[in-house]
Amino acid sequence: MVIGIMQPYFCPYLGYFQLINKVDQFVIYDNIEYSRRGWFSRNRIAINDRANLFSIPLKRDSDYLHVNDRFLSDSSSKSIAKILRRIENSYRHADYYSEIFPVVKSVFNCQNTNLFDYIQHSVVVWKNLLNINTPLIRSSELEIDHSLKAQNKVIAICKHLNASTYINPIGGTPLYDRKHFSEHGLNIKFLEMNPLKYNQQNERFISSLSVIDVLMHNGIDKTIELLSEYKLKQA
Repeated sequence: MVIGIMQPYFCPYLGYFQLINKVDQFVIYDNIEYSRRGWFSRNRIAINDRANLFSIPLKRDSDYLHVNDRFLSDSSSKSIAKILRRIENSYRHADYYSEIFPVVKSVFNCQNTNLFDYIQHSVVVWKNLLNINTPLIRSSELEIDHSLKAQNKVIAICKHLNASTYINPIGGTPLYDRKHFSEHGLNIKFLEMNPLKYNQQNERFISSLSVIDVLMHNGIDKTIELLSEYKLKQA
């Protein structure tokens, strides 16, 4: 059994879906502390040849609350409508705009105002569009010691799910000790995306954007092909 575990990202980058596609089960943390600096309620698209950040507005509340305890603001629909107009104006000439923009609208116009449910809806919509069948599991539903932190919590989740291998994005390499995983009978690997470049109709390529950008310029079939463009590395 191979599993991946990630924070919930809204309309995440392609590597997020490469990881979901690679593993047998994918755990999304819902009982994780919200952070303004994370990608929980924001992401990046290309506007006028530059990376542009959009954010879904949330109700004012403590950042110490878990993601599943946060909610979209009461006026979020107005902000979401503005974000959709920005996406529409920026991508109306993209090759696959007519195919992808209706999906974008269905993601942003989700009526669930709980932040985690809103994020998970976006992940489910995109993974289904990309024919990814990996089941998603909410971390809070697992019977483990949820007071555990960092790699100890990951190991507890792996054991609970009878996993033999844990895969994490390459950026998390410094956070994990291969020996510690090995002592618990677990293998750990890291997924590194191959350099990604496609025609964005810009003067320069802008990397690390939301999957929205990838799909707008590549369409569904080509993006599915890009799901295999990575390398797996040992810790």
